[in-house]
Amino acid sequence: MTVLIRTRDIPSAERYEAWRSIVADTLGPLDVRIDPGVPLRGEIVAGHLGSVAVGRVQTATPHSVHRTSGLIRRDDAAELYRVVLAVSGAPLITQDGRTARLNRGEFAIYDYNRPYDVAYDSPVRLAVFGFPRDQLALPTDAVAGLTAVPIVGDSGTGALAGPLLRRVAQDLETYQPASAARLSAVVMNLVSTAVAEHAGQAGLLGAESREQTLLAGIHVFIEQHLGDTGLAPALVAAANHISVRYLHRLFETQNTTVAAWIRRRRLERCRDDLADPALAHVPVGAVAARWGLPDPAHFSRLFRRTYGMTAAEYRRACQVLPA
Repeated sequence: MTVLIRTRDIPSAERYEAWRSIVADTLGPLDVRIDPGVPLRGEIVAGHLGSVAVGRVQTATPHSVHRTSGLIRRDDAAELYRVVLAVSGAPLITQDGRTARLNRGEFAIYDYNRPYDVAYDSPVRLAVFGFPRDQLALPTDAVAGLTAVPIVGDSGTGALAGPLLRRVAQDLETYQPASAARLSAVVMNLVSTAVAEHAGQAGLLGAESREQTLLAGIHVFIEQHLGDTGLAPALVAAANHISVRYLHRLFETQNTTVAAWIRRRRLERCRDDLADPALAHVPVGAVAARWGLPDPAHFSRLFRRTYGMTAAEYRRACQVLPA
């Protein structure tokens, strides 16, 4: 992710033009409207997850952006969809005669190649995603009826998509290129499925999209239960209403097994905690037990085999500060 603009770093007299320029460079030609005399405060950060553009926008200044018919006619832009997630605040999105007030955790899709308005009348933090239309596994006419319609995060695939979108935007800097490419596919499958479910047209999705969405939900369940020593394929399958045999087949498509995935994620969580200076006082055994590995000898063997050193050695190496 790259910090494109942080208004506190710019003289107040230059902030409006700088903000408008960055918005135009990253989101395309837009009419930015801010009441004269209102101090502009905010930050825009942007990056890419494979072919998906990802941004974080934070502003405490009431203003609005408008994609007008005139701007569209003058802009030779690719056919894109955008998704905006309200991390905090309540942005207002208007397109195709519909207006959506997004509450925290809700998101909406809109078509970049048709007029739209986005208004911020209170402080907001947003996660914004942009991608070519053909990456959404739905016909254009099916999406056209859902622009500027809130997709809530309390049920169905929306309950998976919302938190994932927020996390992806927050942690984008940490992903390796190979992980980013895979995660890009997961994001697109989840967004496609959430939109299709909201349109009552989940049957339009291909089998691969449905499987990827199911697998994403399984990954979320596993993450939420890593500390449970009873976490096993049978429990994961039952919680996701599928057979153990089908669960194993899903993980085969990822070139791994359920048990190996659980073990890897537990070790990665332990490694993260051992590297955290704030947790330096927590015994290694307690860190391992927290993530479902209560047998010290077993954990020690796993950690050394995976990372080439003991957990204690890894912790000490992380605490050595560069000169």
